[in-house]
Amino acid sequence: MTNLLQIENLSVEYKTRRGIARAVDNVFLNLEENKTLGLAGESGCGKSTLGLSIMRLVPHPGRINEGKILFNLDESLIFEGGSVEKGQIDLMQLDDNQMRAIRGRKLAYIFQDPMTSLNPLIRIGDHFTEIIQAHEEDVKKDEAINRGEEILETLGILPERITDYPHQFSGGMRQRVMIGLGIALRPRLLIADEPTTALDVIVEAQILDELATLKKQFNLSMLLITHNLGVLAQTADDIAIMYTGRVMEIAKTESLFEDPKHPYTQCLLKAVPDVRKPDKTLAWIAGAPPDLIDPIPGCMFRPRCEFAMEICATQPPPLEKLDTGQRVACYLYTKGVSKK
Repeated sequence: MTNLLQIENLSVEYKTRRGIARAVDNVFLNLEENKTLGLAGESGCGKSTLGLSIMRLVPHPGRINEGKILFNLDESLIFEGGSVEKGQIDLMQLDDNQMRAIRGRKLAYIFQDPMTSLNPLIRIGDHFTEIIQAHEEDVKKDEAINRGEEILETLGILPERITDYPHQFSGGMRQRVMIGLGIALRPRLLIADEPTTALDVIVEAQILDELATLKKQFNLSMLLITHNLGVLAQTADDIAIMYTGRVMEIAKTESLFEDPKHPYTQCLLKAVPDVRKPDKTLAWIAGAPPDLIDPIPGCMFRPRCEFAMEICATQPPPLEKLDTGQRVACYLYTKGVSKK
């Protein structure tokens, strides 16, 4: 299977008054074509920053200070003043105009809060017109509106509501509008950042079903960012677990739920309710994540880990592939390391 997206040694820093906070630290990830990669972890672990990094939209005062973001472009893009050639390209090497040509057409992002992402002063139809005409200048406004109506209807929204304003929609419908804007140009990769946050479970299920349908209909690959492991159990082919900006474990979804390797992953799964086990005692992870501005040496999960060893305080464990196929950053699985 071909990798659509390949992230190598990616690090992102934010400059604060107290110092530099490394929000994403030496991340390696692969996303195959037509697959869904789930990205999970506690709030503040770097999930959204990683997603924004792929789009080259890390907000100030953040910056990508090293790494590669390799994307498999299926066609050459020509625009006024330049072009981007097809093939595997490093998004970090593109200028602003080249990156702007790729956003929306090949890479799309669904933001967490649609109410703050949609412009409250313009109608939904104008949102569709803006994004379509920005990339397809020969498309007339009426055609863009018609395309927007078709997309809304696909998502279960009456086409005539394209003349409404964002505040006239419910939370679930606004989220559908955001999804519609994301797929308006038929991108190859859709990054969905907490697409079901603050929605009730019924609407959440509907949104997830619609995303799965759109993924098949348009041959999308998807990076699904969430703190809800239950959502990923339904939708993801593979799952990456992040903690304090680092990837702790990557595994096939079934393998991760059946046999989690990293102690942090094990703790997260123990905290997930299971309707099949009503008597299950929910666990919690004692303590709090370390300060990213003044990080501790070694494994960042060490102060909260019941399996911590002396070597865990020396340097971060490498992300190594096990015989099971899972990749884990933990000295428990490093050959030749004393487990004392």
